[in-house]
Order: sequence, then C-alpha cells, then structure tokens
Amino acid sequence: MDIRELSLVEITQKITEAGEPAFRAKQIWQWIWQKHARSFDEMSNLSVALREKLNSMFEFAQTQISTAQYSSDGTIKVVFQLSDNNKVEGVLIPTKSRTTACISSQVGCSLDCTFCATGSMKRVRNLKAYEMVDQVVLINELSQKHYDKKLDNIVYMGMGEPLLNYNEVLKSVDRITSVDGMAMSPSRITLSTAGITKMIYKLADDGVKTNLALSLHAATNSKRSEIMPINESNPLEDLAAALSYWYEKTNIRPTLEYTVIAGVNDTIEAEKALGIFARRFPCKINLIEYNPISTATYQPTGRLEAFSEALSKQKLIVNIRRSRGKDIDAACGQLALKSN
Repeated sequence: MDIRELSLVEITQKITEAGEPAFRAKQIWQWIWQKHARSFDEMSNLSVALREKLNSMFEFAQTQISTAQYSSDGTIKVVFQLSDNNKVEGVLIPTKSRTTACISSQVGCSLDCTFCATGSMKRVRNLKAYEMVDQVVLINELSQKHYDKKLDNIVYMGMGEPLLNYNEVLKSVDRITSVDGMAMSPSRITLSTAGITKMIYKLADDGVKTNLALSLHAATNSKRSEIMPINESNPLEDLAAALSYWYEKTNIRPTLEYTVIAGVNDTIEAEKALGIFARRFPCKINLIEYNPISTATYQPTGRLEAFSEALSKQKLIVNIRRSRGKDIDAACGQLALKSN
C-alpha cells in the first residue's frame, strides 16, 4: 500500500501499531502533503531507524518528468513517468498575469474524440489522487524555476475524463485545497468534462467548489456525436439541464469550451446553434484556436474573430484562447503518443 493512499487517521493507526508515538504520523503527513517529500529518506526530523521502518511498511511511488519541451511562447510541455512506467502529460502555461498547470486524470482515454490525440489511445487506468498532486507539484517547481512564480491556476484538462475518475480527482482537489496541503483556493481549479451528465449532477450535489468546464465543441447533437461519440449517451438537452442544475446549486457559471475547426464547427449555422445553447443557462464561452495533431486532418479556422463577434453581439461572455506551444507537441496527447 502506498502511504499516500492513507488518511491521517489510518497512518496514525499503523504508526502506533508499529510502536511509534502518534505525533510521528502528523510529521509524516506534513512531509508528504506540505513539504512534498519524494521519499521517506527526505524526512530529516525522523530518525534513520524510523525511516527504515517506514520503507519496510509502505510503498512511496515516484512520479518523474521523463520528457520536457520548451516553446518559444513560454509554454512547457512535459511527460510524466509514473511508478508503473505508464506516462501522462502535463503543461505549464505562463502569461503576464498568471501561470496555469494543465494536468491529466487518466492514462489514456476511452472517449474517442476525433480531434484529440489522446482519443487515439486506449484508456489504461485511472490515476491515483497522489499522482495528480505530483503533477501539480512538479509543474509548480517548473514555474518557480523558469518564471519565479508559483502556480495560480490548475485545470484538469489533460489526458482522460476527470468525471470518470471521480473519487480520486476529488481526493486530489482536497489535498491541493486543504490548509494542511497546498492551500490553494478551489476557485483557482477547473474540472473539464466531455459531458458525463449524471456526474455533473453529483458534483453539484456534493458541494464541489471548483469551476466546471464543458468540452462542447459543437452545439447540435448530430455534429457533436460525429466528433464526440460520448454525446450519443449524453445529448445536449441532458447536458443543458445538468449545467443549469450545477449553476442553481453552486452559483458558479460553467464555461463552454469550443475548439473552432475549419469546415467542421465554424459555420454561421454553428455559431447560431452555440448562441442558442449558451442562452439556456448562465455561462462563459471560451473559443479555442485549434492546434493540429498528427492523428487527424483537422485544421484551425480563419473565422475565429468573426465567430467571437457574432456571439458577443448576442450579449454572451466570450473569450478567445489562442493556441499555445505551436512549435512543440502541446496539443493534448501529442507528446505522450510520441513517448509511448
């Protein structure tokens, strides 16, 4: 059992059963979640004998950066190697006002979105909460090293579908936001889903305080099902109802993520459909410039600004998100696909 899968109560129980005083558990907890130790050997206020005992009692998995690519725009794309040698991606996205970490929640993905490189991979397994926290810690170290800034925001928008790894994702959010963890505000964290309707309801009912983004990418069922097969079982009508419920319960506007792809979802009819969908509940819209991938023939649109203007005229909140890391493998799944 990896020690980071245990609660403080469970660690205390096992430590006292091993003949150690209970306060040692709190020290170990602080090393794990506040000081982000990578091994028991780093826990310098524990005796050598206790560290050896801990090594015999528990596993302490290592997550490491195996590959890193540096873009001229400042973006850093990394591949993390997990303790079982599986690999996932993360991205550091710096701007003048903030630094953002994009992290993964699964090894691979089962949703088969046609425009996403991760969609061409099979889902291997869910990540553990501590593996997601590791990504944040390592990207935060990169941010401090290269930009002398701690992370401002975290988005669960990398490989995998966060709501299909619900319990571990929320456990990682708890560790990141807790005062005995990284103490980051949940308002700085965004969970991005391809649209798992029943889990959006559960998020709302569970009182989750993070932001929520829907990877929409098309606002008619026919087109969305064509590029995102998950829409067959989670159609737009159901998603609109779930997002309305989310807003009613949390008072947090969901964000609609819409990657605009030439000849696919960039027509005047498509922007009208998006406007109709977005008016069904309070929301924000991010129009995303498409970053081409080797596993698909899609290309970015030339209508990004026109698309934005048309929606803004409808009094909708619209932001354009320019593609970052165009000179590296920054699109989701690209670098991991090469590294496997």
